[in-house]
Amino acid sequence: MTLMTPQATPFDHRHAAHCESGVIANLLRHHGVPMTESLAFGLSAALSFAYIPLLRMQGMPMVAYRMPPKSIIKGLLAPLAARFRFETFRTPAAGRARLDALLAQGQVVGLQTSVYWLPYFPEDMRFHFNAHNLLVYGKAGDDYLVSDPVFEEPVRCAAADLDRARFAKGLLAPKGLLYYPQAIGHKVVDAQAVKAALRKNARMMLAPVPIAGVRGMRLLARKIEKLPPAEAHSAAFIGHVVRMQEEIGTGGAGFRFIYAAFLQEAAQLAQLPQLQGFSERLTIIGDGWRAFALAAARMVKGRDPLDPPGLAARLREQASQEEAFFRDLQAVVR
Repeated sequence: MTLMTPQATPFDHRHAAHCESGVIANLLRHHGVPMTESLAFGLSAALSFAYIPLLRMQGMPMVAYRMPPKSIIKGLLAPLAARFRFETFRTPAAGRARLDALLAQGQVVGLQTSVYWLPYFPEDMRFHFNAHNLLVYGKAGDDYLVSDPVFEEPVRCAAADLDRARFAKGLLAPKGLLYYPQAIGHKVVDAQAVKAALRKNARMMLAPVPIAGVRGMRLLARKIEKLPPAEAHSAAFIGHVVRMQEEIGTGGAGFRFIYAAFLQEAAQLAQLPQLQGFSERLTIIGDGWRAFALAAARMVKGRDPLDPPGLAARLREQASQEEAFFRDLQAVVR
């Protein structure tokens, strides 16, 4: 959908599965790069897993299924020989003034925000997550014209609400972050860039780091296995893992499906037809993550008895499948 108002830059809004990959794909297309969401996600080597007990989110340890916020955006800079400007601000007034100035210049601007303070989100979908990305392409009166890729249509957001979302406090506080491209050297993705991204992602998933990749999955499995079934904290912990997997961003299975779509594109871009088979394998692995989440959710809701060892076994199976997948992928793109 191409958008234009007297106060806005023409912009093609497209729905996406995930905010950051959707935002950067839409922004790059606006600047003439034929970029899909899945290509942006894969080319930035964003698929991951991490269990970080020392980093807390609402009192629970961080569980992540992709690289940290801004990794997708920054991961595309080298393959495209691109340069982006990133700016943060001390006050909402300064952040708003800079956004208005860029819009007046015809820029489409990316923002990092808190989901909780965006009023166009349904109330039951709002939670304190400070790394939600969106694009602003214009202003009408006191409303900003927003292309939020997780929504089917563009939306409006009052200036005061957007200020609050941009300057929310807490973990991953955005500090008014805005960003936009200053230069893009390569507007075509070549085979070497695709192969380099595949190698990088495989190395990360197989890295000898206890909290990351397949080792992080096994560490979390050991934690879950030791949970006492009769304690309320155990159900809360498992519920948190499911929420981090299926509700924060796109979720563990969703990210695997996006990467599987990238592998289909990569098969053509890198002239490696065997990647089609890897795409099918990763889709099956994603289905396994969905089955894990369903089993855990049924236990948390009391429909099935809480079985931490059973869930740990499922998680170990996911780790084994992903380890085999990435070792095989390494052999193809070595």
